[in-house]
Amino acid sequence: MTRKIATVSEAIRYDKTGPCREVALYGEQTHYRTIPLDSPQWFAWLDAPENNGFAYALLNQAKGYIDGFMTVRKERRQRGGAYWTAYRRQGRRLRKIYLGPSSALTEARLAEVAARLYADADPLEKPASAFDAPAG
Repeated sequence: MTRKIATVSEAIRYDKTGPCREVALYGEQTHYRTIPLDSPQWFAWLDAPENNGFAYALLNQAKGYIDGFMTVRKERRQRGGAYWTAYRRQGRRLRKIYLGPSSALTEARLAEVAARLYADADPLEKPASAFDAPAG
């Protein structure tokens, strides 16, 4: 039996006051309860020894849907302590970005890293080179 990894995703919840944006962790590891990011439950979940990773949905803002995921893993370091790292496969290349300790894993930090990974994945955007200069 495979264990499904918990996922952080964004949802729009509607209540009496109108639409409300919510970014939360959800999955088997959370016993299918949502855990809002930056809450005390979020940091407790990150620090728990049995939790070692989750997926983070990469939202395509222009199209309005999830375009992929980055995997966030807790890794033990030789000097002691656990640190979080984000991974995303782009073609044949595996990108890796250091996130820091559990206390640094905020909604803003995850969004920043997701934006970096997402921006680097755009196949239409290629780095300029001397060969791209127009003939003239």
